[in-house]
Amino acid sequence: MDTFLKQLVNGLSLGSIYALIALGYTMVYGIVKLINFAHGDVMMVGAYTGYFILRAVGTTPFGLACAFLGAMIVCSLLSLLIERCAYRPLRSAPRLNSLITAIAVELILQNGMRVLPFIGPNPRQFPTMDTKIYNLTTKAFPNGLISISNIQLIVIISSAVLMVILNYIINYTKPGKAMRAVSYDMGAASLMGVNVNKTIATTFVIGSILAGAGGVLYATAYPQIDPTMGYIPGLKAFVAAVLGGIGSVPGAMLGGVILGIAETMTKAYISSQYADAISYCILIVILLVKPTGLLGKKKVVKV
Repeated sequence: MDTFLKQLVNGLSLGSIYALIALGYTMVYGIVKLINFAHGDVMMVGAYTGYFILRAVGTTPFGLACAFLGAMIVCSLLSLLIERCAYRPLRSAPRLNSLITAIAVELILQNGMRVLPFIGPNPRQFPTMDTKIYNLTTKAFPNGLISISNIQLIVIISSAVLMVILNYIINYTKPGKAMRAVSYDMGAASLMGVNVNKTIATTFVIGSILAGAGGVLYATAYPQIDPTMGYIPGLKAFVAAVLGGIGSVPGAMLGGVILGIAETMTKAYISSQYADAISYCILIVILLVKPTGLLGKKKVVKV
């Protein structure tokens, strides 16, 4: 029981990060039908931004808040540059062109960071706060029912707050309504006066803000960073988006949490060597059984 609850907390922490990154995938796909494979590397840029800010300010709550803010700003500016220079010119081109471009952007970000003199290819230790363990005790479990660290609390609470804010933006604000309109029918939305280019750029910015925050949280939970660190979390987040239903915001959240818990339970009860394999097995199974994902909807084509 103790092991199960401990791994459940670990899974929620990891799954929250996957969910944040998956939201960027699913939002962009929902509007422009593009799998932005460079999204994981935007997360990596956020982690490096947080690293330099924490080195300068210190590993205090204020420093962590500055790292979050700086990572979000840098990643949002980077996403604007990528969308304007790489994706917008190909919006009317075949989807394969955009997919190849996304892979090219991913490689450019990875190798560009490797050759920068102040970054380089070698891994770096991410500065983190001292770890404190909190035990939830009951009469039945006087030694502690659940153990959770301050870092896990930061990850879970920060992710939950960002998801609530995103849900509010999408459902109750003018930019959110514009995003939903463009997602439903880009041509009709344009005819109704929605600025499609601005809406798509806003979507990229919001997704990258979440990726930047996810990068800082991931590096805080697993404190080692390098220029290729975004590849595997980005791939796992893509699996989470497909699992929940790509294009569905609640689906991305659900898929991330399920994937995180599945990985940690695999490490605890089977073997850590199979943790990555279980993610891709889940992807294969969901594509065979329910290709639209857990919360995805079938697209009806009217003729």
